[in-house]
Amino acid sequence: MLKKRVAVLVSGGGTNLQAILDAEKSGLIKSAKTVLVISNVADAYALKRAEKHGVKTAVVLKKECGGQGPFEAKIAKILEAENIDLIVLAGFMSILSESFTKRFEGKIINIHPSLIPSFCGKGFYGLRVHEAALNYGVKVTGATVHFVNEIPDGGEIIMQKAVDVLPGDTPETLQRRVMEQAEWLILPRAIEYICSGEYQKT
Repeated sequence: MLKKRVAVLVSGGGTNLQAILDAEKSGLIKSAKTVLVISNVADAYALKRAEKHGVKTAVVLKKECGGQGPFEAKIAKILEAENIDLIVLAGFMSILSESFTKRFEGKIINIHPSLIPSFCGKGFYGLRVHEAALNYGVKVTGATVHFVNEIPDGGEIIMQKAVDVLPGDTPETLQRRVMEQAEWLILPRAIEYICSGEYQKT
């Protein structure tokens, strides 16, 4: 069976990328292979993780492109040249425009560190999500894998997993638990679910 070609877009350490690569190695992901990692940050550690696994990398910097339009056009050109079937946003700190999400409609997924529709949308990323959850006093949080459309965190939900909030949690301890107990588990599962053809988008 021909495996689906996956590109992962990153901005930071790449722990979710590592979870994907590990899942490919273990056979949890059977229907897809990560063939490309694109970063909008030149020294993102995720690039080193990709290189270590023999995955092709590219760096696209918005300031060098001269704006969002040319930045997205360059990313799109790289993706299309590599015949990418699925684009995974894994800690990619750049909101994509409607023209980009329409161009790759049904082909972009994202992992968000809360149970959407809680603590999501514009401005909710990274530690801010966990700070908001703690400030609100929720007893349960989690992570969500969803399709990406023109609304930040507004696309169809593919998979979710709940994680308990514990007394004495800080944004940092909560972030780590959500990664370990939810993000690193459901993102690889969602990729396999989609690429195997089992998931039918509504």
